[in-house]
Amino acid sequence: MTDKNWQDEELWIITASTSESTSKDGMKGVTGGNPYINPSNIDTDKEIKDSRIKAGTLAVQMSQFVGVVNNLFSHVQKQVKPQSELALDEITLTVEITGEGEIKLLGTGVKAAGKGAIELKFKRSSPENQN
Repeated sequence: MTDKNWQDEELWIITASTSESTSKDGMKGVTGGNPYINPSNIDTDKEIKDSRIKAGTLAVQMSQFVGVVNNLFSHVQKQVKPQSELALDEITLTVEITGEGEIKLLGTGVKAAGKGAIELKFKRSSPENQN
């Protein structure tokens, strides 16, 4: 174990975007140094980029994202409760991490959900209407 603070540890973030033009061998923009990139697994129609993000930076972004989601769904629950006996018990969100460490909510129809997206599942620890 190192003496470094966990927030100073770095994570590799690998992103791919569609490229209109590719080089002869089909690999455009692959940067060196990332031990986790296996060239044989790279989609040749994508531009691959890798970057390193400090764990502390990612933790701040995730905390802000979860805080906003918490406030949003608390507001929704307040609106639903007076109108019915419905209760928000569970939320599942799919997010992605950009090469800059930003956390983004993926909407419907996003095909990246199966390719490196993170699913966050929030479940009420003690339902309000429990008898």
